Amino acid sequence: MVTEKDVTKFSEQCKKIFAQVERDVIGQKEVVQGTIIAMIAGGNVLLEGVPGVGKTRLVRSLGRVFNLPFSRIQFTPDLMPADVTGTNIVVKDAKGNSDFQFQPGPVFSNIILADEINRATPKTQSALLEAMQEHTVTVMGVSRKLNEPFFVLATQNPIEQDGTYPLPEAQMDRFMFKLIVKNPSLDELMDIVNMTQKTMAEVADAACTGEELLRMRVTANAIPVAEPVMRYAMTLCSATHPDSECASETAKKYVRLGASPRAGQALISAAKVKALLQGRFNVAYSDVNELAYPVLRHRMKLNFEAIAERVSPDKIIEMILAELGKKHGISTSKIEFGGEPADLSAVGAEDVVEPETETTEESDKKSKRRKAKK
Repeated sequence: MVTEKDVTKFSEQCKKIFAQVERDVIGQKEVVQGTIIAMIAGGNVLLEGVPGVGKTRLVRSLGRVFNLPFSRIQFTPDLMPADVTGTNIVVKDAKGNSDFQFQPGPVFSNIILADEINRATPKTQSALLEAMQEHTVTVMGVSRKLNEPFFVLATQNPIEQDGTYPLPEAQMDRFMFKLIVKNPSLDELMDIVNMTQKTMAEVADAACTGEELLRMRVTANAIPVAEPVMRYAMTLCSATHPDSECASETAKKYVRLGASPRAGQALISAAKVKALLQGRFNVAYSDVNELAYPVLRHRMKLNFEAIAERVSPDKIIEMILAELGKKHGISTSKIEFGGEPADLSAVGAEDVVEPETETTEESDKKSKRRKAKK
């Protein structure tokens, strides 16, 4: 049971985290908040952006803020799986006897930056699959548990495609979010240059430990989700499949393969963290709508018609949300998520705004009234 004290502590902890990260990263509020939400929820993040927009700096800053070990793996075509996971090497003891000893790879850390992950071969990319999903590494039949919390942040360049290997669907599905890192605005660019003229090093201080992060995860998991909100979120995931019972007209026209059940898990887990950031005790429809974009944009396979008409995944998600919103009577105007966590220091439990939810019976009545008017 989540208490007012738990929510207040969660919010205060998040404010400290955001304040420290902002000392190193200018702008990119949506990316910063999405990354931190994923870390708290226990998911991995895929960042897509051109070189030089601060992807590596963000991960290094997060390592300082959470006071956790950080490893960077630069993916190249000649990188081997053993370079990621580690391998057994032959060592000799004082008596000259030889024996195998496991040499851990860079994946044995808490925060992993997989830089330009699409430059490695599929064989090397697959070395991360077990670590991302099971948080274990198996080498020569022996499974070793990774330290918690464990977080993979992968980057890929969307422009230069020479010598790259597209990520397979199984690996894309293991990323909770896909976040688009945009170019900074003029004012942000000026602030970035002024900041880096003083020092190129990160200056953020530790604001949260690994143990505190795991406790925040437990608090977020305890946030309740009303049955209508849960049904709406699962309907949204199912609506991305052109052949499902909840298939949307947009999916039938533009989507070849929809989101997997992992999308539903990611959507609810992230929405719980988002609700706490906004100072609420349960999940609202708006949380689901805002997080639909980073959760679904990399999990849908578009058909030829979508590619020919140059319809982006975000536009398809927007149209699906509009269809569901019209059907359920829910506002689906796109809101850029990236705001600050709510300040609950002077708010009582009775003052916290609960999300508006409606029962299935009320929804049916509204639907009948709309049909009667027509």
